[in-house]
Amino acid sequence: MAVIIFGGGGFVGNWLTKALVQNNERIIICDIEGSPVHEQARFISCDIKNIDNFKQIPISSEDIVINLAANQYHHKPQRRNTQEYFFDANTQGTKNILDFLVSAGGRKFVQYTTDMIYGKPQYLPIDIHHPQIPFGPYGQSKKASEDICREYRKKGIDITIFRPRMIIGPGRLGILKKLFFLIHHNLPVPTIGSGKNCYQMASVFDCVSATIAAIQHGCPNKEYNLGSKNPPTERELLKNLIKKTGSHSPVIPTNGKMVKAMLSFLGAIGLEIMYREQYMIADEDYILDISETEQDLNWTPRYSDQDMIIEAYSDYISQLGENYEHK
Repeated sequence: MAVIIFGGGGFVGNWLTKALVQNNERIIICDIEGSPVHEQARFISCDIKNIDNFKQIPISSEDIVINLAANQYHHKPQRRNTQEYFFDANTQGTKNILDFLVSAGGRKFVQYTTDMIYGKPQYLPIDIHHPQIPFGPYGQSKKASEDICREYRKKGIDITIFRPRMIIGPGRLGILKKLFFLIHHNLPVPTIGSGKNCYQMASVFDCVSATIAAIQHGCPNKEYNLGSKNPPTERELLKNLIKKTGSHSPVIPTNGKMVKAMLSFLGAIGLEIMYREQYMIADEDYILDISETEQDLNWTPRYSDQDMIIEAYSDYISQLGENYEHK
C-alpha cells in the first residue's frame, strides 16, 4: 500500500510526509513544482488541472489518496478571473483526483478544505453542521469541492474531509509576517476591532496527527473541524507574545467597521493588505467545535494558540538571521 499525496510538496505535505515516512509508509508526492521533501518519498510532477498528468502516477486499489493541493491566497491570486483561478484547481482538480482514484478501484480519500466555507459565525462553537455561506471565491471553491466529495461517497469511496482554521507552523508565516515585523520593531500593533474576540488557529503538527488518525480509522465518511482548544482572545494572544519576546509594542484597538471599509477600498484598487475572506471575520469570535474530531478519531490537539504563535515568531526571527532581540 502507498499513500499518494497531491500537493505533497507544500507546507502541510512536507510535515505529513516526514511523519508517514517515520511510520514506514510508502509515499508518492504529486505536485506541480518542487522536489521530494524526504529521500524516501518518490516525487512526481503533476498538475491536477491536467488529466493527462495522472497517467504517470502508479496507483493500486489499496492505496490511500490525500488531497492537499490548492490555490490559496498566499499564492497571490490573479485579479482577473479570480473565481476561475480558485475553482480550476480547488474544485475541478478535486474531481480529477477522484476520477483517477475511481479508475484504479481505490476507495480511501482524505480531502482538505477550509473553515472559510462557513462564512460569518451564526452560533458558537461552529460545528460541522453550521450553514455554509463563504465570503469569497476561495471558500466557495472549497465548498464546491466538498459537494463533489459527497457525490463520490455515493460511488463507494470513503472520504474524510478536514476543515482547518488558519494553519501555522515552521515554514509558513503568511500574514503573520506583517504582524511580526511590527512586534520586532516595537511598533504599535493594531487589531481589527477591540481585540476581545477569540481567533483560533491550527498547528500543522496537529493537522498531521489528525490525518494519520483518519488513515488509521479507515477514512471515515465525515467532515471534521481542526483547530486548537480553548483559544484566548486576540488581545491576550498578542500581549502575551509581546511580553514573551521582549517587545515594547502597544496593542491598539480600532473601529472594526472602519478598518474593514479601508481594507475593502485598498483591495478594490489592487493594494490588498488582507483579502476579504480574511478580514471579514477578523473581529468576530470564531471558534470551531472539534469535539467530533476528538471523539471519532481519538485525536486531540497538542498545541495551544500561544504555543503556535510563539513558535512562528521564533521562526520569523531565525529567518532574519538575527538573535532573539528587538531593535
